[in-house]
Amino acid sequence: MVSYFEWTQNIQQFRWDEEQVNLELYKVMTRATRNVVETARMYQVDLRQAAYIIGVSRVARAIQLRGFV
Repeated sequence: MVSYFEWTQNIQQFRWDEEQVNLELYKVMTRATRNVVETARMYQVDLRQAAYIIGVSRVARAIQLRGFV
């Protein structure tokens, strides 16, 4: 994630201080964790399986949006 933030900064030609990087990382990780926990509850599976469900769903959605299905 932090590599992505660095890439974003380079494209936009500005720098974040360490506090800003940590805040953005915290927001991304919190949102991801919340999504995994909610999915685990919804499907009554463990967190690993919930993360897998989310990943496969995202790939399936990308395939649909590109018109392959």
